[in-house]
Amino acid sequence: MLQSLHIQNYVLIESLDIDFYEGFSVITGETGAGKSILLGAIGLLLGQRADLKMIKAGASRCIIEAEFDLSQYDFSEYFAERDLDFDGTECIIRRELTSSGKSRAFINDTPATLSDLKELGEQLIDIHSQHQNLLLNKADFQLRVLDAIAQDNEILEAYKATYKNYCQVRTELATLQAESERDKTEQEYIAYQVQQLEEANLVEDEEEELSQELNTLTHAEDIKSGMYQASEIIENDEHGLVGMLQDAQRKLESIATLYSPAQKLAERIDCCQIEMRDIANELVGNMENIEYDPDRLNYVSERISTLNSLKQKFHAEDIRALLSIQQELKQRLSLIENYDERLHELQEHLDQIEKSLDTTASKLSSLRQKASITIEKEMCKRLVILGMPNVQFKADLSSGNPYSANGRDKVILLFSANKNIPMQPLSQVASGGEISRLMLALKVMIGKTMELPTIIFDEIDTGVSGQMAEKMAQIMQEMGNGVGKQVISITHLPQIAALGKHHYHVYKTDKSTTTTSNITILQQEERIEELARMLSGSKLTQAAIDNAKALLAAGI
Repeated sequence: MLQSLHIQNYVLIESLDIDFYEGFSVITGETGAGKSILLGAIGLLLGQRADLKMIKAGASRCIIEAEFDLSQYDFSEYFAERDLDFDGTECIIRRELTSSGKSRAFINDTPATLSDLKELGEQLIDIHSQHQNLLLNKADFQLRVLDAIAQDNEILEAYKATYKNYCQVRTELATLQAESERDKTEQEYIAYQVQQLEEANLVEDEEEELSQELNTLTHAEDIKSGMYQASEIIENDEHGLVGMLQDAQRKLESIATLYSPAQKLAERIDCCQIEMRDIANELVGNMENIEYDPDRLNYVSERISTLNSLKQKFHAEDIRALLSIQQELKQRLSLIENYDERLHELQEHLDQIEKSLDTTASKLSSLRQKASITIEKEMCKRLVILGMPNVQFKADLSSGNPYSANGRDKVILLFSANKNIPMQPLSQVASGGEISRLMLALKVMIGKTMELPTIIFDEIDTGVSGQMAEKMAQIMQEMGNGVGKQVISITHLPQIAALGKHHYHVYKTDKSTTTTSNITILQQEERIEELARMLSGSKLTQAAIDNAKALLAAGI
């Protein structure tokens, strides 16, 4: 349960520290005093998104921190799974906002995300605000109520996982069917493209080799002439390089006995002669291999033209890209040829998932059907206490609808406050006061099944007064009974405020430059005065004070 709340620089709150207790507590205060601000601060701790406007004017940072006592509830597994510190008793949630736009959250001093806060907050506090009364008219909310009473979370999560898989496979099947229809119309053309590429007998490095060969064949005579001239320069009988090197070698050898380095130089010249003769021989060999071949030239030219045409047609940069396209087209053709088999396999898989989905949906429907009977009995019993002696209430559950994210069930809550008037959907017949009492009765049932430590009611008494308000207060008082249970009601009705075990008062203080909101816990005499004001207005009368005392005495 919520033990304490610290708020600093949040909207109109400059600094606030307040303790909360077990049982049924009430919060009162004039309209605009800051009760909604208090709820907004708690909402931030529960993962609601922040707005820089929430930071008090002139402040650079806003801090909201709450301490919870979880000693009566088993949260050890939750904290262990998320690697969060937990001593089995205390949980501290903190949220910080800065004027620069940064937002930070912590759970027991460990950084946390907003989704972490929301997930934990849903298990710690249920805030019922006035707009939630409107939710009672919505089909998805009515189904969530039914699920809460049915306690079918495990089956529901299993269904949702199967349904997610079902949707994925169904989408995959539809996509494959569309691809099959599209590709089969192109099958003949794709096969022609594959055949065209295969017949080209593509070789990865062929282009470079063909380009070199084309140059050689086109300039064969020039190449042979150049190599012949180079050969003559090297080995001409009279003026060739080899002959001149031989002369140089002999000259050096003749002086070797006179100058020893000359011998090494002569040996090096000998090596040059060997290399030059080798080059000359290679030139002669190459000349013999180079012949002008018009047929070969024509083939090479046509081959290069064919490759360029293929590259242009398939928008490929080189032969490597063409080979890649060829492989892709072959794979696509193979897929097309195997579409029927793949479609059959996928359909069988979808059928199996659907059987599992149907089985789980049936289990879910069965649990919901039992819960609907429980809701009808419990709601009628509680609504009689809340001043509807002839109430008719039914959770009209229809199964066998198309699969949805929450099963195959639809529920409509039907209601009539009178014996002889047929039941109709809540949204069509329930008044504001009736909706408030209906919602309170549902919250009592949900609170018991979900084991929530703290429930906060924000003006759930809208549209009721007098004896009915007192009955509602008694029910909230009953909800707060038990170890670790806590119910807090924000109210404008003295009949409800008088039954609170603890009474908090929210008020505003106007200063010369600022207005601040504050909250304080009232003592006995202060409670009497507050209740008297709620009864008679700002001018206290003795009658109002006496009435306030009587209300308090009756609530004890």
